[in-house]
Amino acid sequence: DRDYGLPQEILDSAAVSLLESTYGTALLPLAFPEGSPTHPSYPAGHATVAGSCCTVLKAFFDEEFVIPNPVVSSTDGLSLLPYVGDDLTLGGEINKLAANISLGRDLAGVHYRSDGIDGILVGEQIGVAYLADLSRGYNEDFGGYSLTRFDGTELLIVDGQIFEV
Repeated sequence: DRDYGLPQEILDSAAVSLLESTYGTALLPLAFPEGSPTHPSYPAGHATVAGSCCTVLKAFFDEEFVIPNPVVSSTDGLSLLPYVGDDLTLGGEINKLAANISLGRDLAGVHYRSDGIDGILVGEQIGVAYLADLSRGYNEDFGGYSLTRFDGTELLIVDGQIFEV
């Protein structure tokens, strides 16, 4: 056994004992039998793409649009029931999409939460830069793209300029 300088209370913990008895090692198991991917973990690529695509979607569509008649699955998963709660907006659902894509990779054991959170933010920067570039090419009057960033900041992008509203 190699000494990594871990405190004895961690080495003696029930979690380490359970891992060793179940898997024959104290290392955390992965969802993928081939092991961890060989690419860097930070930032998460799936989260970066999700952040970029969702940023563009929020600019193209009305984020305040309320989803009509939303449903949720029953506890047994066999039927759909009317959703009861606050209004679900398109912008909120797009944000959830980005978060779910990111968190799914965390649950698979190939990323840390910070990889996904920062990946979404890197993707958002890419999406905003893309929209700024795209806004330069309009020959007719165009009021610009408006969207809400993942941190709640509202942006207006027009003629290649990015303004906080």
